[in-house]
Amino acid sequence: MSVRTRSDSSKFALLLELSRAFSSKLDLNELLDLVLTRTKEVLNAEGVAILLVSEDGKEFHFPVARGALPEVEESLQKTRFPIAQGIAGAVLRDGKSVLITDVSNDERFYAGVDQNTGTQTRDLICVPLRSEKAVIGVAEVVNCIDGTFDEQDLDFWDALSGSLAIALENAQTYTKLRSSEQRLEREVAGLKRERVHNERFSEIVGNSAATKRVLDLVESAIPSPISVLVEGETGVGKELIARAIHYNGPRKEAPFITVNCGAMPGELLESELFGSKKGSFTGSTSDRMGLFEAANGGTIFLDEIGETTPAMQVKLLRALQEGEIRRVGETTPRSVDVRVVSATNRDLLEEIEEKRFRQDLYYRIAVFPIKVPALRDRREDVPQLAAHLLHKATARLGKSVRGISPEAMEKLAGYSWPGNVRELENELERAVALAQENDLIFLPQLSEKVVAPNDVSVSVPKGDGKLRDVRQAFEREYISGVLQQHGGNATKAAAALGITRQMLQRKIKAYGLREI
Repeated sequence: MSVRTRSDSSKFALLLELSRAFSSKLDLNELLDLVLTRTKEVLNAEGVAILLVSEDGKEFHFPVARGALPEVEESLQKTRFPIAQGIAGAVLRDGKSVLITDVSNDERFYAGVDQNTGTQTRDLICVPLRSEKAVIGVAEVVNCIDGTFDEQDLDFWDALSGSLAIALENAQTYTKLRSSEQRLEREVAGLKRERVHNERFSEIVGNSAATKRVLDLVESAIPSPISVLVEGETGVGKELIARAIHYNGPRKEAPFITVNCGAMPGELLESELFGSKKGSFTGSTSDRMGLFEAANGGTIFLDEIGETTPAMQVKLLRALQEGEIRRVGETTPRSVDVRVVSATNRDLLEEIEEKRFRQDLYYRIAVFPIKVPALRDRREDVPQLAAHLLHKATARLGKSVRGISPEAMEKLAGYSWPGNVRELENELERAVALAQENDLIFLPQLSEKVVAPNDVSVSVPKGDGKLRDVRQAFEREYISGVLQQHGGNATKAAAALGITRQMLQRKIKAYGLREI
């Protein structure tokens, strides 16, 4: 068998090996090490390197290289030069692979890299790294140890460049989207600086019997480490309840960390909550702490926990049961001491019936449930709450007003507030912005809103039917009535019902109320 035949066989075997690696290896650093090391062996080269364009688009840099000596690799990683220079610059501009058997006779050759590393380049292969959008850099094989490189070597290296470019571009995109470790450190540092004086009971305003019942429950929950589930419609102030429990309890000097479980997909939420090991996925260049670890000794607030996927619910259940978490990519568990307060605007018992939420997780998070009433169910709190929110709005906007006119207060008390306290706060802030200095607030825009009647007439099914059937019949008729009140507008009806628009759409479809 000839030398060339053996070489071709090695190249084919390496292409097969690397094609499997590109589809299976998540650690980019491990993947690049394999590609460069094995290519260096098969092509019998002194060095292999990847040159990427810097973020400002002006320079080449060497994120990874494999040379004859470790000091050469280290020197290359510190080297930068303009993208307009050298054979690499020409390949980047033209997008065409080149084989140079004698660089001393090529006027494009840039000697600055050799000067930095103390090496001498004799021959090289340089191929562009083409992504779907652009050429993001080049890949070079330098100095054939036995003779010079040939066209078949060029074809081999060019064949690998496409897969390399895709892997590198994916890593760059992920890094830009995440900026994970630095952002997490900033968030944790900021959250630790929050202090008790901003998170007291004074933020939970009202003297109604419903509000007093909530505060009694909060008082009971404060000293205990048990899990709390805060339930209520959007905008009722569920996070205020969670903060009151934390900042008035024994953990008040430790972190209080909030995460919106509905704001990110399951795989990203897992990494956010539990952290990740270096190399556990493309672009993971260092170990990073998750929010459970960041909240160690304190409280983590899992807002909108009803939005989590079944797979994420399993992982949360394990963390709550065992008091341990596992970073993504790790097998060793880490113990954490975290109090969990969850919140939802969904009916989780109904979600359990519909197989969208795990019953075992529900009983783990709902050891101590606190139901926060809608604002329309505690209208007697509206005057005091409006005065409190008006004070906040004037301080935030730097404007002085004399107060709320009696006519406006009557409107405030009579409105159904589908958006609850958050909607009231927005209305008052807008009113302050529109008001003249030292004037009364009249809220003319509130009269333009659709005010739902207090009662919806629903007939109660009679007979000895099962409770579930009766409940579904009642729910169908009630939802139909609210939809009629709002002219078929699902967004307004959902707000009045205190559920998400997506949940309302599912119920509309399930009950056949109208075409979706």
